[in-house]
Amino acid sequence: MAVPGKVAAFRLPPLPTVGEIIKLFRLKALKQLSQNFLLDLRLTDKLVRQAGELKNAHVCEVGPGPGGITRSILSAGVEQLLLIEKDARFIPGLKMLSEAAPGKVHIVHGDILTYNMEKAFPKHLKKKWEDEPPDIHIIGNLPFSVSTPLIVRWLENVSKKDGPFIYGRTQMTLTFQKEVAERLTANPGGKQRSRLSIMSQHLCTVENCFVIPGQAFVPKPEVDVAVVRFTPLVQPKIQQPFKLVEKVVRSVFQFRRKYCFRGIETLFPESGRLKRTEQLMMTANVDPTLRPFQLSMSQFRNLCNTYRKMCDEDPSLFVYNYREELKLKKKTDLEKQHDNK
Repeated sequence: MAVPGKVAAFRLPPLPTVGEIIKLFRLKALKQLSQNFLLDLRLTDKLVRQAGELKNAHVCEVGPGPGGITRSILSAGVEQLLLIEKDARFIPGLKMLSEAAPGKVHIVHGDILTYNMEKAFPKHLKKKWEDEPPDIHIIGNLPFSVSTPLIVRWLENVSKKDGPFIYGRTQMTLTFQKEVAERLTANPGGKQRSRLSIMSQHLCTVENCFVIPGQAFVPKPEVDVAVVRFTPLVQPKIQQPFKLVEKVVRSVFQFRRKYCFRGIETLFPESGRLKRTEQLMMTANVDPTLRPFQLSMSQFRNLCNTYRKMCDEDPSLFVYNYREELKLKKKTDLEKQHDNK
């Protein structure tokens, strides 16, 4: 007999297994879309637990595929589940899950990279940025081909407090290739420290939750997969526009094995490059002989703040593009050689 006052936990009715759904709808992971299915429900349950308490939460699952993780999310007792799936082949199987959980599931056949997340959840769920995160979660076993561009896009949304972060500090629990996950969470001095480390850690608390061995997926990828959880910070560690931080960080890591001043030089046009590089590094108090992966977050903050001041003094600086200058130089050199023949 049910205990008075307790709401019965939501249970999905008996359904075909994920493996049976794959056979039923003749689903095959497409290599060109870097699809890998996670069929072990113990692992999908474990992945969903990393997102935290989901009872009565609103969840968006990205790329649900045959619906293994979807089942675990529904079993966690969510209020609403939004599924965004680009591949039409998976829609019939997801509709079957939707019918098994009446009123809980909304399926969108579309691309997460173009979907407007600002209208994805009810307005009443919005929280102030400095409050606790809203009862909204993004969960997804992302195809490898989309995971890095997507997280960079979402980090920019965090920075601007738009997209899925218009509701507050929405949390994300996502899969990445193990090596990418190591980059996202790497500490200063670690060999995996990279542009992704700085861009993610200056905006979010980033946790590498656990590793799923490749053989748990169908088809088996050549690499292991890690589950990473992101919680946006109330205050970013570098308080500058996303594009400026990205430009500085990208330049620093352009020559990751060389001294950091070599990459920083690429922020400046050839005329006056050395003088301006020295000025930036001296004002930011950064040792020019450190390697990019050795720089701390506060050193990156100093570099970004100083570069911002230099851009304010000379607005042409921010639009300067080192690669464009190189291309132009090569073209001019070729034309000179041609003229001299």
